[in-house]
Amino acid sequence: MKIQLLSLCLCLSLFVLSCEKEDSQPTPPDFDYDFTMDTEGWTADFADYPTDEGTRFELTYQYDSLPMPLDANDGALMLSGANLSDDLFMYIKRKVEGLSPNTRYELQFEVEIATDAPDGSVGIGGSPANSVYIKAGATSIEPVPIIDNDDYYRMNIDKGNQSQDGKDMLVIDDFGHEGEDFVYQLKTISNQKTISVQTDAEGACWIILGTDSGFEGRTTIYFNSIRVTFE
Repeated sequence: MKIQLLSLCLCLSLFVLSCEKEDSQPTPPDFDYDFTMDTEGWTADFADYPTDEGTRFELTYQYDSLPMPLDANDGALMLSGANLSDDLFMYIKRKVEGLSPNTRYELQFEVEIATDAPDGSVGIGGSPANSVYIKAGATSIEPVPIIDNDDYYRMNIDKGNQSQDGKDMLVIDDFGHEGEDFVYQLKTISNQKTISVQTDAEGACWIILGTDSGFEGRTTIYFNSIRVTFE
């Protein structure tokens, strides 16, 4: 009887320890940004254009409200540029901290943007909707433009080119919406392919979102909310 009781107690102890171990597993961290009050630490920049022609490209980044007919009380990050190079890259980035050091994570992006370009629309050099590719990615180093041998600003990371994925960024959608009119609508997009990153020794990395354009005209995009889950 004592042996049976001892065996029962041992089994219960192992069960409790197993449950405690499962409960102690860390929940994958979520990082949510809705830009209600400000930029929440996000900054922006541009690449794939000549170093001496920035003014002609009319490059603009600012914290703004959503455009009409959307809710003007809703804050967003606005990026705008005239794609005179037929290859303009516009992006926002943010450093994420508090992760486990030297650890590889898989990332899931869920992003709400405002777009004014209907699917199938036709423009100069390409569609203002379907030739403007939305990309997402993550890197262990800060993404910045650098000057190449042709005096163009190029990225220091591998973002790919337009519809092509890169090592550090993937195409997750395009700029098109389902309506027929050139008016702003909200659109939610997310990555279907794996985006991964290795954190640095301090448990930090950079997340990046942008547009890689083959449309030779102006694109103005609003990032209304961003959620990134690290697993």
